Amino acid sequence: MTVSTTYRTCPRSGLQFEDQAEKLIKANAFTAIVALLVGGILALGVVLTRWPAVHLLSADAFYMVLTAHGLDMLIFWMIFFEIAVLYFASSTLLRCRIATPRIAWAAYWLMLVGAVINNVAVFQGESSVMMTSYVPMMAHWSFYLGLVVFAVGALIACAVFFGTLVVAKREKTYEGSVPLVTFGAMTAAIIAVFTLLSGAIILVPTLFLSWGLVQNVDPLAYRVIWWALGHSSQQINVAAHISIWYAVAAIVLGAKPMSERVSRGAFLLYILFLQLASAHHILADPGVSTEWKIVNTSYFMYFAVLASMIHALSVPGAMEVAQRARGFNKGLFEWLRKAPWGNPVFSSIFISLVGFGFLGGITGVMMGTEQLNLLIHNTIYVPGHFHATVVIGTTMTFMGMTYFLVPVLFRREIINPGLARLQPFLFGFAMYAFTIVMMGAGTLGVSRRHWDMAFNGNALAYEWPGAAYLMMGLVGITGVIAIIGGAVFIYLVVGSLLWGKRLDGGKVSNTFTFLNRAAPSAPLQTYGSAGFVAPGTFVLTMIFLLTFILYYFVNWKYLGQLWGLS
Repeated sequence: MTVSTTYRTCPRSGLQFEDQAEKLIKANAFTAIVALLVGGILALGVVLTRWPAVHLLSADAFYMVLTAHGLDMLIFWMIFFEIAVLYFASSTLLRCRIATPRIAWAAYWLMLVGAVINNVAVFQGESSVMMTSYVPMMAHWSFYLGLVVFAVGALIACAVFFGTLVVAKREKTYEGSVPLVTFGAMTAAIIAVFTLLSGAIILVPTLFLSWGLVQNVDPLAYRVIWWALGHSSQQINVAAHISIWYAVAAIVLGAKPMSERVSRGAFLLYILFLQLASAHHILADPGVSTEWKIVNTSYFMYFAVLASMIHALSVPGAMEVAQRARGFNKGLFEWLRKAPWGNPVFSSIFISLVGFGFLGGITGVMMGTEQLNLLIHNTIYVPGHFHATVVIGTTMTFMGMTYFLVPVLFRREIINPGLARLQPFLFGFAMYAFTIVMMGAGTLGVSRRHWDMAFNGNALAYEWPGAAYLMMGLVGITGVIAIIGGAVFIYLVVGSLLWGKRLDGGKVSNTFTFLNRAAPSAPLQTYGSAGFVAPGTFVLTMIFLLTFILYYFVNWKYLGQLWGLS
């Protein structure tokens, strides 16, 4: 079928953007940045309140701000950007037109309207129910309506993504298998469908409950099904940001996966097992059976961890092979020292990769162990962990991708390149420190959500050790520095779109350019006989493994002391 459209070939990247897909990617990416800006401003209220010496907001204002911060950062910023990634990975990487562009625009407007309705509901002050929004604590009906409308829009956008894959296959725009990045995006989309349907299953009856059409929603059923939305949304993020890691390795270094089959297999393990990580939120829930907890925290979790370990080896390994092919062969780490650290696209991704593995991955496995979960459940350790995964892992990756997209997609030069080089280090290392001190305070038992950790002025006020106050003070300081790093990113992106030098858009054609089958990488061609192609990555992986074992042992020792079993 012939459809009238145009394809723009970017002179800097060689990527080919179909007209409607390009506009949709821009709209979704820009809206995501706006959500990030709103969430970042709200983050300032949260950290300045949890900082005991400042304690900025009143209790009512704090819970309202915390609710809006969680939703804008974890749902709206992430999913708008991920829809942009889905359109990029399908239409742009497969060089085809986007399927049903009018429906794609309808999806965008539904998502936008849903996000606005939800934010308005929260800021009216009647829906300070946190992101988890557990029943029977009810929010205003428009809170749930906003989320449902947003989820419907996101589901339609996923359908457009799958439709675009069909268009590319039917119109034969590529040869061979879809690229690994597109395959990873497909993994994210499949998990997204599971996640969004789970949200609909529990939020629609809750909406009816708020209207008085339903008399009861079982709180236990709500908690179990809600976490299939709440935590699985992070699994969409993981699949999406790992896809971008592979993309950036190829864009910046020309790296190819060490073994595409193995990487694709790891993505398949994500589809089957990764979303079960949501179980760790209800491991301390007395309503869930022991058998359910054991199954989800043993064999199933190990398969998800195996998949992440494969990507943790494959992505930096591919970078090392590419760097060594350029002649950076001295010692174990010349390839890493000579990496393009001045390019914010690369530095954002590498800082994200290391932080996600060491801070988010190791602590995630610890939290997913039923016995150890008792140590930190409902302490501020938990947001420490998910800031390591969601912010260092996903947000930093999306920041790196945005630095790439500004000149390529928006055709604007990044303003203030010196500041752009510094921003990933400022934001990334501040977030490293922020998550570490949060987890430290959580290990001491500081509560996760409470407005006033010490219950000052109450009959049951609690006297924390000085170390807990020190940790929470550092949470405030490092949090403010991280927010400054995020503000610099917003300034650079928005400033570039407004004042950045206009760049040549490239040649526009009425037809796409056929995508030839990718040549296999050298390590793949010589698989099993090429020797030790990435020794530096192997050493880094061993350091990771030793850190993991040591951390696991320390936490079991903590648990033994807590129960008096040592």
